[in-house]
Amino acid sequence: MTTTATSSSRMSFLAELHEQRWDDHRFYHQSRINQTLHLISALSFLTAYVMIFIDPVWAVLLGWLVSMVTRQSGHFFFEPKGYDNVNKATHAHKEEIKVGYNLRRKVILHVVWGAAPVVLWLWPTAFGFTTPTDFYGYVHDVSVAWLWIAAGAIVLRVLYLCATRSVQTGIVWMTKILTDPFHDVALYYRSPLALLRGELLDPMHHAAHS
Repeated sequence: MTTTATSSSRMSFLAELHEQRWDDHRFYHQSRINQTLHLISALSFLTAYVMIFIDPVWAVLLGWLVSMVTRQSGHFFFEPKGYDNVNKATHAHKEEIKVGYNLRRKVILHVVWGAAPVVLWLWPTAFGFTTPTDFYGYVHDVSVAWLWIAAGAIVLRVLYLCATRSVQTGIVWMTKILTDPFHDVALYYRSPLALLRGELLDPMHHAAHS
């Protein structure tokens, strides 16, 4: 979900990964509330990574209902949408050059996500499922559908980036997405304290002088 100004053909894998992460932070995570929500999201995603080997159903529910809701709420409701004085860029420009899912693409993804439980409630055998015998069976089917939606969203975007930019850019973006929870914890663990001090926006001194 980042921008990459430099051609990946001139960069190593790790260099491009660093650039995507850096652009993601400085362009799209200036709100301390958004950063704090990303910390909560990252911790719940890491829990889901462990839970997937114990109870996949609850892992997927945790990933979508807690991790994704907190993460995307930060972007939609708290991240500034005006002119970015730190990076000298308009919001529209940042949305246009975003490598991953900008707000418009996220709306489409979340409409699909929200529609899945409704479809399975009205049509339990949709997508090849058998009619569940109890509510847990319904929840299980929803979690499987959500898992496929998540996987599909990643795969489709990777294929698009491979076709329109480069294979490396697509693989780098996927690597970034899957490792974001680890990186976000290291990056934003101090954000709640800054927020408690009344700092609503990260001054981004490190970005302004980069």
